[in-house]
Amino acid sequence: MATLTQLLIAEATEYEFKSDVEANRPRSWLKTVSAFANGVGGSIYFGVSDDGRVTGLKSPQQDAAKVSELIRARIEPALKDIVLEPLHVDGKDILRLQVSGGGHPPYYYTGDGNKAAYYRIGNESAVAPAAVLNELLLKGLHQTFDAIETKYRFTDYSYTLFEATYKEKTGGSVEKPRDYRSFGMLSDHDALTFVGALFADQCPIYQSRVFCTRWNGLKKGGLYIDALDSDEFQSNAISLLTDSLKFVRHNSSVKWKKTGSGRVELPDYPLEAVHEALVNALVHRNYMIRGSEIHVDMYDDRLEIVSPGGMPDGKRIQDLDIHDVPSIRRNPILCDIFSRLKLMERRGSGLRKIIDQYPADAAPVFRSTEQTFVVTLKNLNYEKTSMPNGSNHGTDNGTDNGMDNGTDGDTGTDTAKFLSALRGDPTLTHRKLAAATGFSVRTVARKLKGLSDAGLIRRAGSDRSGYWEVAD
Repeated sequence: MATLTQLLIAEATEYEFKSDVEANRPRSWLKTVSAFANGVGGSIYFGVSDDGRVTGLKSPQQDAAKVSELIRARIEPALKDIVLEPLHVDGKDILRLQVSGGGHPPYYYTGDGNKAAYYRIGNESAVAPAAVLNELLLKGLHQTFDAIETKYRFTDYSYTLFEATYKEKTGGSVEKPRDYRSFGMLSDHDALTFVGALFADQCPIYQSRVFCTRWNGLKKGGLYIDALDSDEFQSNAISLLTDSLKFVRHNSSVKWKKTGSGRVELPDYPLEAVHEALVNALVHRNYMIRGSEIHVDMYDDRLEIVSPGGMPDGKRIQDLDIHDVPSIRRNPILCDIFSRLKLMERRGSGLRKIIDQYPADAAPVFRSTEQTFVVTLKNLNYEKTSMPNGSNHGTDNGTDNGMDNGTDGDTGTDTAKFLSALRGDPTLTHRKLAAATGFSVRTVARKLKGLSDAGLIRRAGSDRSGYWEVAD
């Protein structure tokens, strides 16, 4: 006699329990039928309580007929790949409804005056938000976002960086327009696909931006008060990668210690791990979420890269074995071009490469929700640099610091210089203010915080588009 434990061999994402069929309010389980069909499939067990106890069904044959009838009446389009089977488990009768991932999503639940498509997130079925619904529509058309034809014309854009990078990495040249069509960047009507637009020198895709911030401490604050450095990049996909890497390098330290044969460098963050994490964010993010962008947030103890869009199959990365995560490419053409440029590997080993760069006691952390994917990399030098009196482990150690360092003497002349600069141009950024005053960016951030705490200046409006008000 089978036990329920023997039947449950899948992840929690792929099954659900219902004590009975609940024919009077079937939405409670039909939404899960919609979610399974819109994803990778799954099973619903009728006759099992929420806590996993087998309670059984009194009339399994009648319940099976009712389940079939409700699916035909309430799920659109019609589902073909479902299996409903009676099982005798722990001495009781139950039903298992197996739903396969459908080939023509989105699949909607219709009833009670509503029509909604659901998707699976963790062990719950939720109404698909606009970005997920758009992905389901594309999946139903057997198409991906990066392959969609845009309104932009190929002849209106240049590809200097793309072609130079291709030549540098492969030794070959890109032939126009043949290779662009072959790569999936150009349609037969001289129109760029979205992936073609992402690699143009003058990339017109607004939501391809990356916001980078080096915060002062262990948490976020006001951008112009608590940020030591910040930048916003809106460019083609190659520049986004290289500019973000430069920002991380600029705001990182490289410790070193002497050995018998020379010295060993100890960077805050392994550069290859940062590279892989940024590539992962750029190629697997959801570009259909309007107004979205990638965020690179650096703190004293960690680096977080947050990209729009969760796992394409609705699972949560934290619930999976990170060493055995299947490679599902949300933007396969974009991934292919990054592979051609030798900026990533084809076999989808990015997460494992990130892990391999870190010791076991400082393993990277991966987390996803329905809307975001977050990679957290630990600063390998944080405990050493935060020791009492700022000491290092031994006298034969040193630091090559990529960040700006400067003295922070609070003289009246310095204060007057800052206030004068802000009166002259209240929209000055950290970098422009550093150039105007002769201080480092890091010192500028500290002085602005001091002036704000003293009530001499106040930030008006948003962090990025606001301005400074100077007290009279």
